[in-house]
Amino acid sequence: MGADGAPSQSVPWRKVLWERQPFPDNYVDQRFLEELRRNEGIREYRYWAVVKEASLVGQQLSCVAIFITFWLYMEQGLLAPETLLWTSLVCGLLGYGLYQAFTSQTDSCSETRTHLADLQSAALFLSFTFGFSPVLKTLTESVSTDTVYAMSAVMLLAHLVSFPYGEPSPPGSLSLNAALFASVCLASRLPGALHTFAMLSCALLVFALWPCLLQRLRENSPLQFTGVCVGVCTGGVGGLASQSLGGAVLLSLAVVSVTFLCPLLLVWLQRHKDNIHGPWDEAEICEDLSHFLH
Repeated sequence: MGADGAPSQSVPWRKVLWERQPFPDNYVDQRFLEELRRNEGIREYRYWAVVKEASLVGQQLSCVAIFITFWLYMEQGLLAPETLLWTSLVCGLLGYGLYQAFTSQTDSCSETRTHLADLQSAALFLSFTFGFSPVLKTLTESVSTDTVYAMSAVMLLAHLVSFPYGEPSPPGSLSLNAALFASVCLASRLPGALHTFAMLSCALLVFALWPCLLQRLRENSPLQFTGVCVGVCTGGVGGLASQSLGGAVLLSLAVVSVTFLCPLLLVWLQRHKDNIHGPWDEAEICEDLSHFLH
């Protein structure tokens, strides 16, 4: 532990800086490792608890798959824009009712937005989207289809990577903007302006409003949250299977890996974690120094 040629132990070594001692600067005695502490404050992970948290990642993958499925159906003429609009409206109203019910349970004493303010925001967004739909329809006419698809794929990947899984309500600005940009790119390749409007309305519902409701379910009803995640994953795989069997298989493998295999790997690797703490750590001042700051 000490340097070669250290003085005899008749001269005690002290761990101080303000005294000149007959020891090299890098000298320590045998007590140095007595203060060694391992894995202090390590959080113990439980497998099923990690699986429950990881299910949010799997359902977000499935949400992207559901959105792509809707777009494929509309591009092929198998889904009318009116049907998608009415379905989005009904789902939006049901989701808004559930969100308000959960909000009244948790934030009964805090200030919340009024129904009129929510209605004004929705009407403003729908009006602007409907008015600019012809412009958005022709937005990427000068861009090749392969480039549009590549940009959409990159933006959806950025949405998944930057999504705030720990606190999805409200969704992060980077994640939401990436998803809406991809939605605009894909919607511009649809046959008409009404198709574009329906696709963007669906994108707002899936990428902006759905995470807020999911967070409420996560906080107030864990059992329903698990069931909803399973339902969304099943819907995403089933919808994608109706268009591409290979894509459904890849999505299934991704969801199973993220939800079950990655938590298993995390719990298994936890036993190999080895953090050491000791006298070499940075000093922490525990004294209350607030009276010096006034």
